[in-house]
Amino acid sequence: MAGGWWAKAQAGGMLLAFLGWISSCVTTFVPLWKNLNLDLNELEVWNMGLWQVCITQEEGVVECQAHGSFLALPPELRISRLLMCLSNGLGLLGSLLAALGLEGWRTCEDKPGRKRRLLLGGGVTLGMAGITTLVPVSWVAYNTVLDFWDETVPDIVPRWEFGEATFLGWFAGAFLAAGGLLLACSACSTRTATLLAPARRQAPAAQGLPGGHHLHPKNADLVI
Repeated sequence: MAGGWWAKAQAGGMLLAFLGWISSCVTTFVPLWKNLNLDLNELEVWNMGLWQVCITQEEGVVECQAHGSFLALPPELRISRLLMCLSNGLGLLGSLLAALGLEGWRTCEDKPGRKRRLLLGGGVTLGMAGITTLVPVSWVAYNTVLDFWDETVPDIVPRWEFGEATFLGWFAGAFLAAGGLLLACSACSTRTATLLAPARRQAPAAQGLPGGHHLHPKNADLVI
């Protein structure tokens, strides 16, 4: 039963980690972090991402333009670029480490301690990837809320709102963190079971002789 639980936990953790990593990569590059609808021209929808700004017209024509200088970007976009790229790298590294430590793989079968360390390291790395995804997405969302409710800006000025990538990024971070947690917990459970197994296999203590007589080292020569 325990082995089945570990296998299910590892499979579920890898599935969540893979979905989170793919979602994080999509979130990084799609220009859907912010949406803007112009009241003067409702036929155009502006979308902003970390790398470019796109205008979608009613006919379905999409025109995109890359951001200018990296140093000219707002601080949240500059740091979000770096953190999202870091998250993608950590997610890939964590998935590879965790895959090498899975029970079904024959890698390092003769060294169970190394497999547990690989699995634990992969889980921790995936958890860090989840955090580095949630931080920039939440930061951009927070600044979007502040700008939307800024009373110093006239009401006629259009306001940016949440884009689809914001929600996708939150799901990606949660999936990465949950997958890493499952993998790390399964690695710790496997280690605990491995340490307890030798104690269970030890022979029971020497039992008394039939009739209630016990064998003692000092008078062993007296027993016939």
